[in-house]
Amino acid sequence: MVGKDLYRKLGKKIDGLIMRAPWNDTFYQILKELYTEEEAEVIIKMPYGLSTLKDIAKTIKIENTNLQKILDGLAAKGLVFDIRGISGTRYIISPLMVGIFEYTMMRTGENLNTKRWARLFHDYMQDGEFWAANLSHGEKISPLRALPHEGTVTEDEYVEVLDYEKATAIVEENKRFAIGICSCRHEKYHVGEKRCEVPLETCSSFGAAADYMIRGNFGREVSKSEMLESLERSREMRLVFSADNVKQGTSFICNCCSCCCNVMHGIKEFGYPNTIVTSNYIAKNDSDSCAECGDCAEVCPVNAIEAATDEAPVIDESICIGCGVCALECSTASMKLVKREQRVLHPENTFERVILQALERGNLQNLMFDNPQSLTHSFMRGFVGGFLRLPPVKKALISDKYRSRFLEFLSR
Repeated sequence: MVGKDLYRKLGKKIDGLIMRAPWNDTFYQILKELYTEEEAEVIIKMPYGLSTLKDIAKTIKIENTNLQKILDGLAAKGLVFDIRGISGTRYIISPLMVGIFEYTMMRTGENLNTKRWARLFHDYMQDGEFWAANLSHGEKISPLRALPHEGTVTEDEYVEVLDYEKATAIVEENKRFAIGICSCRHEKYHVGEKRCEVPLETCSSFGAAADYMIRGNFGREVSKSEMLESLERSREMRLVFSADNVKQGTSFICNCCSCCCNVMHGIKEFGYPNTIVTSNYIAKNDSDSCAECGDCAEVCPVNAIEAATDEAPVIDESICIGCGVCALECSTASMKLVKREQRVLHPENTFERVILQALERGNLQNLMFDNPQSLTHSFMRGFVGGFLRLPPVKKALISDKYRSRFLEFLSR
């Protein structure tokens, strides 16, 4: 395979992961910029799921030393995750988001074609195809969830803010921390669309994700106190906390501004409310104490609040993400977050999120039968994939009634 055919197959492989990546000429240019032909061939032949060097070598039939060198090069660019544990290192292909885009735009060092990459990613994200491919069929599971700013939830005896919903609690449960460049803000800077004064270095990672960031030079190691200070600065700047969409083992918190965040643009510009999964709370205004100043509408990062002079604000509950930025800005404390009437689905852990994301996007069969070189696996991917894509089947498996049993079965 050479030329465009090779990169077309690479694009198809990435499109088969947990986030869809529709093919067009811009995506082809992105792949050609980031992957050598040798790297592209390795990715195409790699298993979809977590694999050891031995597993990959067996699948690709390539000498271990050379394969190790290629995988190390891919991991250094954020195109493959090398996950290190007690039992050794396992590798998995990076999806487009969170993965290829973020780590490409977080890279530091000399001789990087950052401005070119920024323009390509900007053009790819802005035409709407990417968001439509991932969110136009009512999908509810996305990689990010909004965290409510602490102190913005109404003090009510029936409301309890759990630890996984608190930025400070997430920091306290970890021992290693890293801060790197915000990929969205970095992209907007290079294409001339960064309109805020927010610093580039705000992306926060914890635990194993921090290990990866530090090891790959995607971010610098910081202390717990530095991490807490960074989050407090973000709070003062009215940034949105967008965390890893899991309850256990949250690995990152993005500090998002309205002008730069691509994910929030998915809500504001393309109308897909689940680009960021809402917190368990929603904004509510007390009209009796409201000063009708309009400050809340001005700072709302997703334009969910409409206000006119001398009129109480109106909240669009269909797109409010429950971040609490409006409550931070409210001088009379009339704007607060209250508990949502309908429970929000946040996966328990990364395993659940990956499974549910893949199911919604029609790619779960690739994780179940992950060897691209096996004819048996190829047949099963087609057979099972067709079954899982049936709307009644997909709806049943993700429903409250069957979801837990389905996830337990796959876990076993």
